Amino acid sequence: MFLRDVYGWMCGGLALTAITAWIVAGSQWMVDAMAANGLMFWGLVIAQLAIVVVLSARVERLAASTAGLLFVAYATLTGITLSVLLLVFTGESIAATFLITAGAFGGLALYGTVTPRSLAGAGQFHFMGLIGIVLASLVGLFWHSDALQFLISVAGIMVFTGLAAYDAQRLKALAQDTPADRVGSYAVVGALALYLDFVNLFLSLLRFFGRRRR
Repeated sequence: MFLRDVYGWMCGGLALTAITAWIVAGSQWMVDAMAANGLMFWGLVIAQLAIVVVLSARVERLAASTAGLLFVAYATLTGITLSVLLLVFTGESIAATFLITAGAFGGLALYGTVTPRSLAGAGQFHFMGLIGIVLASLVGLFWHSDALQFLISVAGIMVFTGLAAYDAQRLKALAQDTPADRVGSYAVVGALALYLDFVNLFLSLLRFFGRRRR
């Protein structure tokens, strides 16, 4: 029941993100508004970070309906910020990368769920790698280097590959320990973790397999 809800929310969130990105990319005035207003883009990013913090820090207090609404808002905002990908990369390469990501993620999630081996140590290692990617990405905002971007992409693939398996195993354990009255909100937060793994793995792979429009 718990894992079904987690993966249901995750898949729903990915679908909502894709639909939102497609709508925004197809609206010239929305594209122009984002291109002309850098503060708008950063406002969306900050709002996304705020939602993640609220969901993670207040999961024990949030009602399931509130957590669900926040997750829907996050998936929608992500679709808006990622809509630029549809303008930069060809539709064929985006679709191919999505299928590769879906196949890889499915295999990793299955492995994390069924393996008897504890992935806790690997999870801590990959979380440290995630912190390194965040710091390197901040540096990349001010220092434009193709070599740095390449390293970030490679590290992203390695880190989010590991986190996908680790989070799947963690959620399997969480399914057994979550109080009955907290299942709804914890399922949403679990879905958010897997959603973030999937999206970031997709973005890292897209840097390699994506073909830019001319």
